Amino acid sequence: MVLGDNGTLFVGSRRAGKVYALEDFNRDGRADKVRVLAKGLNMPNGVAWRQGALFVAEVNRILRFDNIESQLNSPPPPVVVNDSLPHDRHHGWKFIAFGPDDKLYLQIGAPCNVCKKANPLYASIVRMNPDGSGLEIFAHGVRNSVGLDWHPQTGELWFTDNGRDWMGDNSPDDELNWAASKGLHFGFPIHLC
Repeated sequence: MVLGDNGTLFVGSRRAGKVYALEDFNRDGRADKVRVLAKGLNMPNGVAWRQGALFVAEVNRILRFDNIESQLNSPPPPVVVNDSLPHDRHHGWKFIAFGPDDKLYLQIGAPCNVCKKANPLYASIVRMNPDGSGLEIFAHGVRNSVGLDWHPQTGELWFTDNGRDWMGDNSPDDELNWAASKGLHFGFPIHLC
């Protein structure tokens, strides 16, 4: 979920394949009108807001709806910001946010429970410029992050990482990690083998 400048709440839905806009005209904290902005998307879980534009993350691409709050009655087709992300659905849904460096951050989960990864983008947190250019890996070895944010004073990235599934012993533990700089490795798949 993310709030627009005029108070519209935008929500992505992983299973329904839709993005919603919830309007609260009287500011009582309850939606007065719910609109479907987009449908038929590939797990559009992650949403972010920047300068009047709504960014939506599908499994394999990032979309942008420009000036969307002024076009809720008739949403325009989205602009494809980047469509070079892996297509795998396993740990494929995205959580996105703009960092203090004005870059869009998102995770690309591992395509499996425990495996060696072929594509270097798997099991990482990546970032890109708002126009989709400059895609780069910020953190390696991140199996399946489901949330990230920055420390309000230091601007350093903090993120979750979910451990492997179905082992019966609740191990390895899920983690809350801290990346003070670019290029750090957080263990996947090394600590899982």
